[in-house]
Amino acid sequence: MKAAIVSILNHFPFLKRVLRAVRNHLSTGAAVSSQYVSLQADEALAEGQRLRGAWQDDALPRKQRALVEQQLKQYREGARIDVFDVFANSLRALPDMAPGMSLLEIGCSSGYYSEVIDIAGLPLKYTGCDYSDAFIRLARGKYPDIEFAVEDATALHYPDRSFDIVVSGCCLLHIPEYAKAVAETARVASRYAIFHRTPVVWGRPDQWYRKKAYGVETVEIHFNEPDFLALLKCHGLELLATYTLHEEISGSDRMQGHAIRTYVCRKQIQ
Repeated sequence: MKAAIVSILNHFPFLKRVLRAVRNHLSTGAAVSSQYVSLQADEALAEGQRLRGAWQDDALPRKQRALVEQQLKQYREGARIDVFDVFANSLRALPDMAPGMSLLEIGCSSGYYSEVIDIAGLPLKYTGCDYSDAFIRLARGKYPDIEFAVEDATALHYPDRSFDIVVSGCCLLHIPEYAKAVAETARVASRYAIFHRTPVVWGRPDQWYRKKAYGVETVEIHFNEPDFLALLKCHGLELLATYTLHEEISGSDRMQGHAIRTYVCRKQIQ
């Protein structure tokens, strides 16, 4: 039944957007992301640089955590939370998944994916880092036994191959120099790199937007999927699996569309 409903809604993208907006309003009181403004190529990088520090706004952690607490509570009670389920399933499916493997989450915000890992029963050693001092302060307060650090995703201080698994936690879309962030993710991973909740498009170049996230102005990039996959390969990452959280096709020829996906990659020996 669910598959049939999704198929029907994919043929009516406007209705799908309306229903999603209603769902967001009912579940959170307001959409997390709003007021999208499309940026032209000549202004995208300038806006990206201007708003690069937006994620460091001190108001963000409290607002995001309020939503996260609701989701974590539901997840503990056995509810299906798509973004959590995909994350956990992508880890369980790793070919040589073993207890005690180390995992770094880049863009960890308040570190709540450490709880997702625990609830899912995955015996991993979690470490988190984020660009925001405010988020890391909150993470350390919430999870005092876990190691957290303030780090720039484009210039990490960890040595090469420091972690068995490195997760880019839905942060690339806010980083103008995202190619550097991909390179750093690959550098510090020894076995696997996971790019979680990545917005992509096909049939079009990268799409840049200015938006408000939790009321704070920032940028969001939707990556051209073939180019993004080529970038991963360029940095020695072999695509093992793709998990789709959401997909919309533009028209009947499937030549254009957009999606949110999680990409699981193996680090190739160089």
